[in-house]
Amino acid sequence: MGQIDELDQADRIRERAHALWEQAGRPEGRQDEFWHQAEREIGEMEQLHEEATAPPPTMLPG
Repeated sequence: MGQIDELDQADRIRERAHALWEQAGRPEGRQDEFWHQAEREIGEMEQLHEEATAPPPTMLPG
């Protein structure tokens, strides 16, 4: 992953963590919890995107 991609991913994680924090009522002292949850969600979304956009497996004549 390139530096720009990593910065873009960090921005997406930051935005998602902030949204999760707001949805939870802006609790104090739980920033790590929201950051890790956002990392998991963004990672899962990226994995699904990679799977959805990957070329289909090659079928060999058999």
